[in-house]
Amino acid sequence: MSMQISTTRSERPADDARLADILANPGFGTYFTDHMLTVEWTPDAGWHAARIEPYGPLSLDPATAVLHYGQETFEGMKAYRHPDGSVWSFRPEENAARAIRSSQRLALPELPVDDFVQAVDALVEVDQRWVPTNDEAGEKSLYLRPFMFASEAFLGVRPSQHVTFMVIASPAGSYFKGGIKPVSLWLSETWTRAGRGGMGAAKTGGNYASSLLPQHEAIAQGCDQVVFLDAEESTYVEELGGMNLYFVFKDGRIVTPALGTILEGITRASIIELAGKLGHQVEERRVGIDEWRDGVASGDIVEIFACGTAAVVTPVGELKWDGGSTPAPASTELTFKIRQALVDVQFGRAEDTFGWMHRIV
Repeated sequence: MSMQISTTRSERPADDARLADILANPGFGTYFTDHMLTVEWTPDAGWHAARIEPYGPLSLDPATAVLHYGQETFEGMKAYRHPDGSVWSFRPEENAARAIRSSQRLALPELPVDDFVQAVDALVEVDQRWVPTNDEAGEKSLYLRPFMFASEAFLGVRPSQHVTFMVIASPAGSYFKGGIKPVSLWLSETWTRAGRGGMGAAKTGGNYASSLLPQHEAIAQGCDQVVFLDAEESTYVEELGGMNLYFVFKDGRIVTPALGTILEGITRASIIELAGKLGHQVEERRVGIDEWRDGVASGDIVEIFACGTAAVVTPVGELKWDGGSTPAPASTELTFKIRQALVDVQFGRAEDTFGWMHRIV
């Protein structure tokens, strides 16, 4: 049985001229649509009070549990306008399934997959005019942020007895201004992202908060992003602050770090399928930092790329650390081939042979 979602339309939606200005240059995470969706949970009532209402500030008690114990999860998704004007999302059921796994790790209630997808669809349908239109090569989209947090006003250390799930949306431009360029990486040898048994596989704000200091250090070293090693041996490559990694070998093999303490990226999983269809064997295994350095030096590793919802796929360039560096790999050919194949499916410019796209409007 689907959720009953009430809708209260904004009395002051963005006018057409203002919206056109925003969509012409949306940036990322700067502007927000006219509405937001909210659903609440308690042990007695379960999920209830689903509603779409005008976008606006939240009123929280100073004792609200999430402010003290960080019990929250979130997802990142996009809605894409296709050439015929229809609006689609990309594998939303996978985001919903990952949200359930994150909820389990954070001791939050599970929002069923169908309800999650319905909630996202409902907000996009109401705010569909905020989904940008693209030219032939454009990559503007509507970024979707479903999130769940402990909303009980209580300072005891236990799972919250009141939880709020919300969806907000923000138009997003192309992630790369001035074209796609290889990102330079700083190897963090001091800080780790997650350890075995921790929350590395959950999409929760604490993981991103812990990456901010290392990311700041990376920028101070003239790099774009930080790359983390495993917490136990400081030997094996894990992921960037918010992106998964892939290594392309000269024999055509593609290797990506195995899951366990890293985030199960939806784009990551999609690339594994797509690369297989393109004829490449994909291995999920541990990748040592020395294998990276030596592989690039010897020419055995010919490409490295990173992936995530925002950037989709981006080539990796120089790797730097305190006292040394490894140059960018020799090629980006397969990186761009995979990237183009993926975005063409997402934006409706190529046939969706995988059944990944979900029509909303």
